[in-house]
Amino acid sequence: MKFYTKFLLALSLVFSFANAKEFIIDNTHTNVGFSIKHMMISNVKGDFKTYTAEINYDTDKKIFTKLNAKIEASSVDTGIAKRDEHLKSADFFDVTKFKNIDFVMTSMENGKVIGKLTMHGVTKEVTLEAKIHGTVKDFQGNLRIGFTLEGKINRKDFGLGWNKILEGGGLTVGEDVMLSIEIEAIELKV
Repeated sequence: MKFYTKFLLALSLVFSFANAKEFIIDNTHTNVGFSIKHMMISNVKGDFKTYTAEINYDTDKKIFTKLNAKIEASSVDTGIAKRDEHLKSADFFDVTKFKNIDFVMTSMENGKVIGKLTMHGVTKEVTLEAKIHGTVKDFQGNLRIGFTLEGKINRKDFGLGWNKILEGGGLTVGEDVMLSIEIEAIELKV
């Protein structure tokens, strides 16, 4: 009886992922972005230029069964070279010591992707709002998916604590980082 129960469970898992398709990022139509308060009066935006991801998406259930990403920390780009060098330094990302930022999805429920984010040697659970924009066939007959992931993290939770106090009070750099990730991916053909 025990064998039969395990067999049925294994069979149901196989069928539950039967419609999960593997996708690869289309880097020309993807942006891994963030914004953070500067001097309490404006938002500075930036993104990362180098990243990879493992994406499995169930087209019937409209959920991710796998969503793991690796971002090269030294690819941070805010459009200002001097600021980017500061972000790469030991004050922030310390890219010589911590080369990558990793995300591993643990579940998806109610339109939220939950996973473990590892940055600056610290791993924390994060929740990202997922908005699936849909799937479509492109001009070459490839299946594409478009989606947005948004969330908020506190940079100090990951050991990125550098700051300076402003003359009138307040901090130079905000603690909350808003994440906004726009992804277009193409089904991987085997």
